[in-house]
Amino acid sequence: MKKILLIDDDAELRQLLATYLGRHGFDTLLLPDTRQLDAFLERYQPQLLILDLMLPGEDGLAACRRLRSRGETRPVIMLTARDEPADRVIGLEMGADDYLGKPFDPRELVARIEAVLRRGTRSPAAVPDSAGGVTRFGEWLFDRAARQLSRQGQAVALTSGEFALLNTLINHANQAMKRERLLELTRGDASESFDRAIDVQIHRLRRLIEADPAHPRYLQTVWGVGYVFVPDTVGDTDAG
Repeated sequence: MKKILLIDDDAELRQLLATYLGRHGFDTLLLPDTRQLDAFLERYQPQLLILDLMLPGEDGLAACRRLRSRGETRPVIMLTARDEPADRVIGLEMGADDYLGKPFDPRELVARIEAVLRRGTRSPAAVPDSAGGVTRFGEWLFDRAARQLSRQGQAVALTSGEFALLNTLINHANQAMKRERLLELTRGDASESFDRAIDVQIHRLRRLIEADPAHPRYLQTVWGVGYVFVPDTVGDTDAG
């Protein structure tokens, strides 16, 4: 059974979801808040986290941001009673992989879980490529085989989605890529994601690699189309 960690302060909802998810092949660990989050991650190694946004103490957004800042890459689905588009985008900017507003049908949660877990396995762009070589741009080195982005020898953690998106853009350097095509190449099915998903991941990558994210050098916007990776010179996109 695939192991999931569910953190929600509603005891009745926790038990209901654990029972339902169990019927669909998921072994669900339960917590009412994030105080034991780190210990559970280390001890049980769940494949995916479900985080309620409104938690006592450290809320879901803060927890997600903290995990991502320390290099935690396992998928996160956010739950919240507030299903406003702005909240959804903020959750994704903090590093969540998907977002589900309460109340929801448990069948939709199962579908979201399965879709998020599939993204890491079905998209070739998200998988380390032993023959893919190394790309250098500015102070950065992107190693496909190691699935690693580094600067001056210091590695920067990327989620599977961020790696897949950067890998795809670099592989299509100087080619303007539509959002729909980027979703298809990085996640396998554009219909699983909403319109802002690629925009949010571009925003996160720019904050990582650009000296001035407001005026990006490498991850540029092509108005009316989508995005393009612009290397330093024509020959630099496949060094090594």
